[in-house]
Amino acid sequence: MNSSAHPSEMAFFSLLARCSSLAAAARELGLSAPAVTKRLAQMEARLGVQLLTRTTRRMQLTGEGELYLMHARRILADIDDMERHVSSARRLPQGLLRVNATLGFGRNHVAPLLSQFRERYPDVDVQLQLTVAPPPLTDDAFDVCVRFGEPPDARVIARPIAANRRLLCASPAYLAGHGEPAQPADLARHACIDIRHGSETHGVWRLHRGKRVETVKVNVAMSTNDGEIAVNWALDGHGILLRAEWDVARHLAAGRLREVLGRYGTPPADIYAVYPPRHQYAGRVIAFVDFLQRAFAGRVPGASSAGTPAA
Repeated sequence: MNSSAHPSEMAFFSLLARCSSLAAAARELGLSAPAVTKRLAQMEARLGVQLLTRTTRRMQLTGEGELYLMHARRILADIDDMERHVSSARRLPQGLLRVNATLGFGRNHVAPLLSQFRERYPDVDVQLQLTVAPPPLTDDAFDVCVRFGEPPDARVIARPIAANRRLLCASPAYLAGHGEPAQPADLARHACIDIRHGSETHGVWRLHRGKRVETVKVNVAMSTNDGEIAVNWALDGHGILLRAEWDVARHLAAGRLREVLGRYGTPPADIYAVYPPRHQYAGRVIAFVDFLQRAFAGRVPGASSAGTPAA
């Protein structure tokens, strides 16, 4: 017997999982209940595991069945994406789009754009999850991750969305009371607000001027894993903050924050949309990344997310 799985077999099992019973599956397939039972038994015999526990009235996936179903649905979606690409079909994107983004940028910029994207493509179902740190690039929990800094893993596709830099800033009230640092080493004597991201080293800031890089162990007066909270603390005058320009530009423009040590650069923080190569033909993924690029084209940090990108 052929030991390889076939798309038709995966589609058969996917339909079984959607139905409440073998009898219901048989009616949807236009087959007899014994024929459906026999086909399922052949699958389980080939795999050497039980995929479903069933009675005459209901059935339930086993652990092995859940694993098979998860991979089967992903493979079937990939096949559909491939056929759409090869046939150059001009159908509108559809299916489930799973997006991950950081807390502040995701809330303020990605979420409003996903709302506009869903209005334009109503056949795409959207899931947005915001996390402090991006998920592992090998994780299959997301289709697209919007992240800061180019990913270190060359096995993924990273499309640039917007230029970005990290800025050191503080409120005028804080600087009036504590003075302004003249060089990176002065940060050790100032109150600093640190944002804790995943496993990154905390309280250590790296600045460069030309080829010279300075690593400073700052005096952390307050810390949080939420960038928006950190910005609010800086606005309240609690210390110096290192934050993405997209999150503080409006406060700088209004004079509520002032940049310090502007002669020094910080680690790269450009914004990218990251997705695995197997999604390079996925209509829903490509449409969303194209949408993001158009939305941010020509926009400056701090600009509103209002307005729909041109088609």
